[in-house]
Amino acid sequence: MNADPPIPLPGALIGRSALLDGLRPELGRRPSVVVITGEAGVGKSRLVRELLDGTPPSGALVARCQESDALFPYAPLLETLSRCRPRPEDLPPVTGALRGLLPDLAALLPPALPPLDDPRAGRHRVLRALCALTASLGSVVLAVEDVQWADEGTVAFLRTLVSDPPPELGLVLTARGRPLPHTDAAGGDGLPFPLRPPPQVALVERHLAPLSAAETGVMAAGLLGVRTVPQEFADRLHGWTGGLPYVIEEVLRRWPDSPTRPAGTTRVPEPPLPASVRRAVVERLRHLPPDARRVAGAAAVLGDPAPLHLLGAVAGLGERETRSALAAALKEDVVRAVDGSYVFPYGLARRAVYEAVAEPERPVLHLRAARALTRHGGPLPLVRVAEHYRCAGLSTEAVRFLEAAADRAARGGDAGGATDGYLDALRGGPSAVVRDRIALKLARVALNARPGPQVPAALREVLDQRSLGPGPSGEIRLLLGLLLRNQSGSGLEALEEIARAVPDLLAVSTGQAARALAIMAIPSLKGWPLGEHRRLLAEAERLLPRVGEEDLRSAVLANRATALALMGDPSAWDAVADLPGTLTGEAAARVHANLAGAATALGHPVRARAFQARAWQAVRTNHAPYLEAFVETTDILAAFTGGRWEGLLERAERAEEQYGDVPDFHAEALLVCGLLRLHTKGQTDVARRLLERAVRTTALDTGIVLTSAAAAVVRVHLAADRPAQAVQAVEGALHHVRRTGAWVWASALAPSAVQALVRDGRAGEAHLLVAELADGITGRDAPAARAALLTCRALLTAASGLQAGSGGSDGLYAAATDAWTDLERPYEAAYVREAWGLRLLAAGATGGRTVLHEAIAAYQDIDAVWDVLRCQRGLREHGQVTVRRPGALGYGDHLSPRERAVARLASLGLSNREIARELVLSHRTVEHHVARALRKLGVSSRTEIGSQLGP
Repeated sequence: MNADPPIPLPGALIGRSALLDGLRPELGRRPSVVVITGEAGVGKSRLVRELLDGTPPSGALVARCQESDALFPYAPLLETLSRCRPRPEDLPPVTGALRGLLPDLAALLPPALPPLDDPRAGRHRVLRALCALTASLGSVVLAVEDVQWADEGTVAFLRTLVSDPPPELGLVLTARGRPLPHTDAAGGDGLPFPLRPPPQVALVERHLAPLSAAETGVMAAGLLGVRTVPQEFADRLHGWTGGLPYVIEEVLRRWPDSPTRPAGTTRVPEPPLPASVRRAVVERLRHLPPDARRVAGAAAVLGDPAPLHLLGAVAGLGERETRSALAAALKEDVVRAVDGSYVFPYGLARRAVYEAVAEPERPVLHLRAARALTRHGGPLPLVRVAEHYRCAGLSTEAVRFLEAAADRAARGGDAGGATDGYLDALRGGPSAVVRDRIALKLARVALNARPGPQVPAALREVLDQRSLGPGPSGEIRLLLGLLLRNQSGSGLEALEEIARAVPDLLAVSTGQAARALAIMAIPSLKGWPLGEHRRLLAEAERLLPRVGEEDLRSAVLANRATALALMGDPSAWDAVADLPGTLTGEAAARVHANLAGAATALGHPVRARAFQARAWQAVRTNHAPYLEAFVETTDILAAFTGGRWEGLLERAERAEEQYGDVPDFHAEALLVCGLLRLHTKGQTDVARRLLERAVRTTALDTGIVLTSAAAAVVRVHLAADRPAQAVQAVEGALHHVRRTGAWVWASALAPSAVQALVRDGRAGEAHLLVAELADGITGRDAPAARAALLTCRALLTAASGLQAGSGGSDGLYAAATDAWTDLERPYEAAYVREAWGLRLLAAGATGGRTVLHEAIAAYQDIDAVWDVLRCQRGLREHGQVTVRRPGALGYGDHLSPRERAVARLASLGLSNREIARELVLSHRTVEHHVARALRKLGVSSRTEIGSQLGP
């Protein structure tokens, strides 16, 4: 049965397998000493448990030293030795000295020894007795944990065992310690005595490091009961916890609904601080002197790695006091030294220290931090300074630094960072003058940033204040309309917002008004009729001679060229030639991506590639997330249209996941995912869901999504012999084409619509549709629409009485095939050949089999598996035998892709006949697939299939 990757077990030991495998044989060599060091929470105790797993209870003793101000001598040893049961005959007389210390063993121990006058001699006798008792236990493993807290007596005992261990003893010691820089040796507060075993003793020292980010992700998946967590979540969790298993477990135990899969660009929020982690950190703070606590508080307020002089400035200490304080904090592992700066071991430790700072003291420290950072050498960390001023209660200063940070990001081409900065500045409650200035900057930069709904909301809030003059108000409305048009899915609302901006713009800037009109002139299937867009373009062209600003003139010319190209206007390419050579950066990326999309849709592949290359060149020099997404989805659509399908599904799925916050880009990615799921996988149910989502998602659609999705659904219905449903599937997209008059975009839709109407016995409507198409593209530069018109006319021969195999019929099919081939559209060319071959076979004319095999070969070249199967079924239905290629892939006890598709439909309650129609298979083939699926899944009925298939 097909198996998904297993869910990691919640209790599985992550990242320690190799270490365990190396320690077990070493511990088996007796006598042996194994030393494990590592920081608190790294999993030393868990590793010891795993190391002792399999050892009989009587063969393993575990003692744990405790941190205490009043340590009782030998306390951890006496606690664990009291549970052993030695044989009396193996105990030497000296062990009688333990009767008072081990009352539970009094019945087994030799008689008590007389007291000694010298206390030191008494202590030495107890030490000898403990060593003798341990030796009498024979083959045993003694594990002593947290040796850094051991009392003097326990330390003396362990030092004696290490220097002269019993022959069958395995000694395991754990202690806190971190590796010294550039070495593997433990440092800090590790073992309280040197290790000097004799040569015959197997000594192994290992430092247990925290988990890596990848291992943190695996552990999190096990604790959350999922197969994997996103890499972003694993990285963030690693930063919060330092990769310490104890902290990871505590965080996720108290955060069961952790957002492991954030949508879009939303960052994973910080988790709650577990009380246990807070207590552990605060306990370390308690051991620090006052100055060290002040330095720790300063480090927590600063947040980022900080050098000594910055920590001293925030803590209010001189250099000497700061050095001494840092030494104490380093010793307790409250902070760590990294490249000349000091940091907390992990993010939640910083939070715990910050929350330990008294609330009245925090604003004082933040103000010191802001002022110290402005005096600090190097580039001014504007965002950090702003945050410190905000926490100090100085909002005016915070807004000033946030605006400066956003300005810097905008100058550096970081549109996303600039947008975030301006938004934060607006949230800081600036004065009216500052607010209006920041809002205009935000509107200008957000177009290239994929910002989400918060930017339009912020801009509307500023507009509602009515404090802006006509110029800024008009420009903000124009840019708000563009945001709504491009990124929020509000198509007509966006056009209306831009229209409201025009009167204000005309009052102050002819160039801005012309730009707004040219933007509104760009057509779409969900927009206004093409005549209205042409009128708006004419208005923009009328104003153009009065536009003196070079940047605005360039913007108008770019939008004019885009509008003309999308309309299929023959003058579009002259308009492209008129574009100024000064177009660079974001403007060049935008216009060339627009032109590449238009050229692809209209059937100009050579032009499309040239425009796309220029778009890529421009976008790679700027960090503009919106434009990067624009160029990528345009490229994906061009690759699908050109039949370059290898690896395209994975690429489209990445785009679908990444661009969910920009409706039109998301819709285009969904479209390609759906089309490839249909044609390369034969997953008709999955494909239809994806195509329906694409149609619901698209905001304006410049001729791709609605038409291509409808055409694909029509093909699914026709393959399943459902012509009436095929006609219904085309009606919505056809309505948009007729309403707008955008017949140049009907190249995918029209042939499928004609085929559906003919199959449904509505030939008259098919003829009318073809006449509409012919009239709609007259005088237009739309090669793909002309190829579609040829295809429609060829398909109409089935209803016109023109004999199959005649020169007229064959000539139409051949002309359509050649037209699609010339346009580098291999799928459409194969689809025409398929229809041609089936027409010939149905009429009993010669050549049908050959033509259909040519279609099959063309489909195979682009991996259109579903279409190949449809052609092969057509051959069988006309009495033609297909030969299976040798060397078919064997799947053994696993479900093949086709068996899985059949099994999924069967689990949904479809009959074999319905499955056959859906997947373009014969009824007998479906029967065989169902039988094999039941056998491989180990179930006896169709109702049990769903629970075994998995996701």
